Amino acid sequence: MMNSRISRRRLMQAAGATALATSATPAAPALGMGVEGPDTPKLCMGIGGNMTEAGMRRWKQIGIDHVLSGGGPIPWQEADIRSRMERLKAGGLTLANMMIVGFPNAIYGRRGRDEDIEKVRQSSRAAGRAGLPVIEYNFYAHRAVEGYYEEPGRGGAGMTSFDNERIKDLPPLPEEGAHSLDAMWNNVTYFLKAVVPVAQESGVRLALHPNDPPPPISRGSGQIMGSLAGWKRLVDIVKSPSNGITFDCGVTRELGEDPVEVARYFGARDCINHVHFRNVRTYVPRLKYTEVFPDEGEVNMFAVMKELVRQKYPRLVYPEHPRVLDADREQAGAGGVGGMRGSCITCGTPGP
Repeated sequence: MMNSRISRRRLMQAAGATALATSATPAAPALGMGVEGPDTPKLCMGIGGNMTEAGMRRWKQIGIDHVLSGGGPIPWQEADIRSRMERLKAGGLTLANMMIVGFPNAIYGRRGRDEDIEKVRQSSRAAGRAGLPVIEYNFYAHRAVEGYYEEPGRGGAGMTSFDNERIKDLPPLPEEGAHSLDAMWNNVTYFLKAVVPVAQESGVRLALHPNDPPPPISRGSGQIMGSLAGWKRLVDIVKSPSNGITFDCGVTRELGEDPVEVARYFGARDCINHVHFRNVRTYVPRLKYTEVFPDEGEVNMFAVMKELVRQKYPRLVYPEHPRVLDADREQAGAGGVGGMRGSCITCGTPGP
């Protein structure tokens, strides 16, 4: 008798395979469960610094084959990236995205920004030589994390909520200053025109994550990626597959937008270079919302996945921001977001 506890992840794969099969004519009946392939989205999780054999085995045990990680200080070195990728490959995992940080002068348009940008260019070349396909980054003037708080969800699980009322009157931080929206657009334009051509030559795609939380003003600064109009403007600055976004269906709904339509817009322009896959309940667009389990929010997660499969989006899908379960709290005192067990639920698999 078939096991009644078929994982949500396997069902999601099957749904994706069915959607792909039904888009072709003629189509043979789909048999069995769908699998990840060259032209399908690939479920991933963050490996962090836990590249031990035990850490890699935990992800393999829940069906994860692809991972992402932070990249460390810049400029990156090819040998370091290659070593990391080979270590993960030995554990059955493919590293396909690294987050780059450490260029604040470029973000704020300060003295030294050309030196920061050159480090990003060098890192892009190193990533390309090592075979890393995607580099993710942020361009926040200030990330409004002070507006986050935890509230109880089903069964007492920890939900992450955001309310702009908590932060709307906070002053700029001395180390950041206040920057107008126009100034931030000037800064990112300067950055992209210098970095994107090198990334493209190196065979690397850049993925800028939306502002999350997405209030229009954060500690006195405008947020370039805090609106759908901003996302569209960003990819038009330098038109290239290497100038793309992290499409986050949760943030899309936080903005009050339709995630399927937004995925279709950017997918048609080959600008989705990474995907964050999570659900929310939005009370006031951009200003007040709660991050929830994948099966209980306003985003039609199945419809989003069908759209990605229809596009033959082939890169990573990251079910980020796992909810906090008691089992994680008992093990490690988890705070605002969950740990391994919460990640298992977020991935759509029964927790251990």
